[in-house]
Amino acid sequence: MPYKNLLIENENGITTVIINRPKAMNALNELTLIELQDAFIHLTEDKATQVIIITGSGEKAFIAGADIAAMQSLTALEARQFAKLGHQVMRYIEACPKPVIAAVNGFALGGGCELALGCDIRIAADNARFGQPEVNLGIIPGFGGTQRLARLIGKGRALELILTGNMVDAAESYRIGLANKIVPQEQLLETAKQMATTIISKGSYAVRLAKEAVRNGLEIDLERANQYESELFGLCFATADQKEGMEAFLEKRQADFKGA
Repeated sequence: MPYKNLLIENENGITTVIINRPKAMNALNELTLIELQDAFIHLTEDKATQVIIITGSGEKAFIAGADIAAMQSLTALEARQFAKLGHQVMRYIEACPKPVIAAVNGFALGGGCELALGCDIRIAADNARFGQPEVNLGIIPGFGGTQRLARLIGKGRALELILTGNMVDAAESYRIGLANKIVPQEQLLETAKQMATTIISKGSYAVRLAKEAVRNGLEIDLERANQYESELFGLCFATADQKEGMEAFLEKRQADFKGA
């Protein structure tokens, strides 16, 4: 479907999804969420896409939050449905079998922070600001922020951010484990693409199973998670990539992975 609020670019196996509402600082309204869901449904099956980068248009904001003007008059039931849509979209992003990198330029607040949390890796520009300021509006995070933030940075730090509504800058986000890397703003997309290119050079089947092992293993106890890892480890040995990777290592050459 043609998108009103998204720009999609693909080059060398890297698909960049740009939230394109610069006048609203890329805030997430219902249409943008629906478009994101549709994009990820298609990108999951798209053979030309190996790694996905999500970013925001302009220099001021990754995503400044959910669209407050659109939310202001919601009834309790409508707000619940809006939250369910947000959760569904974040789950599509999180469960995508392909690696997803958030290239965070500027503000990543509320729903923007929550979307970044749904990604596998977060690269922050030096002007990035993260936060869950919903309590300032008399509400709580509604797209998974109370759950994913605590899982990523720990209960205490998550509660501090959520209960105070304070923002953290790029340096602090890196210190507490919210951002994986900080780079100058002008190098943000290039850095994200370099990381994506590195991931693409690996065995794609192994990359997919590694992501699956980490994501699903966190939801179960350690003993069962290790058993699950063993099963996926064994599956790798049924692939041509495993044979090529190990032969290349022993022959001291670069592996030529085929994704099979």
